[in-house]
Amino acid sequence: MIEQVDGSLCVRAPMVIANARALLEVGRRLLGSAAPTTVLNLAAVAEVDSAALSLLLAWLRTANERGVALRIAHPPASLISLAALYGVSELLPLA
Repeated sequence: MIEQVDGSLCVRAPMVIANARALLEVGRRLLGSAAPTTVLNLAAVAEVDSAALSLLLAWLRTANERGVALRIAHPPASLISLAALYGVSELLPLA
């Protein structure tokens, strides 16, 4: 679902409502042991819905609380479109 690889967190599951709770919990747990600067790699994410934005914002909040600078790499085009639609593009720290 999410793997730690070379200082990055790689999401390998669809970021959709059906997976949101599990992804949220795994992501928060992994952020507890993350490097001070961590990349969230979304290259393997093929499917997103609005839950993906909620997940990203929750992970960013958790990272901030734990002193982790989280950067988002390789977001799917559909995620970028959703962020623009909801007016939250500027909140996503793209790598």
